[in-house]
Amino acid sequence: MMNRIKKGDQVIVIAGKDKGKKGDVVSVGGGKVVVSNVNMIKRHTKPNPQAGVAGGVIEREAAIDASNVMLFNPASGKGERVGIKVLENGRKIRVFRSSGDAIDA
Repeated sequence: MMNRIKKGDQVIVIAGKDKGKKGDVVSVGGGKVVVSNVNMIKRHTKPNPQAGVAGGVIEREAAIDASNVMLFNPASGKGERVGIKVLENGRKIRVFRSSGDAIDA
């Protein structure tokens, strides 16, 4: 099965407290995605001298459900649905459903 959202993709959040924000996908896994500068949380960490961790309050991104993000189409300037197209040679590529433009080069 081919993922519709991959690491490095530019996405737009379509639901939740960060609705309308754009960012790049940092990681994907388990139906969730981590998007840069979206869904920021404060994590209180203890110092760990062995690991070189200073400790204190660290602000970082939390995972957001993949259903709450849409792939951003620079041509139209908004989020769009993604489909899978099989080429003649059997290779699968991702395409925007509205225009049919290929996402993967």
